[in-house]
Amino acid sequence: MKRLIKNILKAVLLLISTGLIFLLGINFYIEKTTKSRIISSESAAKLEDVDCILVLGAGVKSDKTPSLMLGERLDSGISLYQSGASPKLLMSGDHRQDNYNEVQVMKDYAIDAGVPSSDIFMDHAGVSTYDSVYRAKEIFQAKKVIIVSQEYHLYRALYLAKSLGIEAYGVSADTQCYKGQAWRDFREVLARDKDFFTAIIKPKPEVLGNTIPVNGNGNITND
Repeated sequence: MKRLIKNILKAVLLLISTGLIFLLGINFYIEKTTKSRIISSESAAKLEDVDCILVLGAGVKSDKTPSLMLGERLDSGISLYQSGASPKLLMSGDHRQDNYNEVQVMKDYAIDAGVPSSDIFMDHAGVSTYDSVYRAKEIFQAKKVIIVSQEYHLYRALYLAKSLGIEAYGVSADTQCYKGQAWRDFREVLARDKDFFTAIIKPKPEVLGNTIPVNGNGNITND
């Protein structure tokens, strides 16, 4: 009986170890295959024919101002726009509820910074990283983009973009160490593993709609 229990424990440990190696292997692969696509803001400004700067949402406060991480993403995206990296900003975030409009907060922030409203598009259905990237291509017709987020998040966003046939580059919005980052890093490993398979299956987002070419007037996406 003891021998049987010992063998079962060995089998369970082997299974767990194999699973961890598999999960960490996918994480390593995603980082390694996208790292070269994370570039400086100076290098991004030298790119040509970039359709838009895609700023990924990161939550807003109850007073309808950007969270710390979102504010830094917006500052980076606006700075890239002002440097001439692209003539358009695409704000992608969550607006599933009437009382929570992440993308409007993002657009208002950019307007306050001097960006013309017509140069700012809002993706009201960017409820996940995959949906944001998928819709950037299929709805907003973007073929070449600069994605702005914190570095830990860029690897996955760039991997998804590559899998969907988008020429994408990432610019990190990190300016400091964020509280709770260790927990975010842990969750991101799981998210990368999930999206590794999402990139293979390529499901359609729940919300699609008519095309809105990002080279037009961003006011068409206003509420």
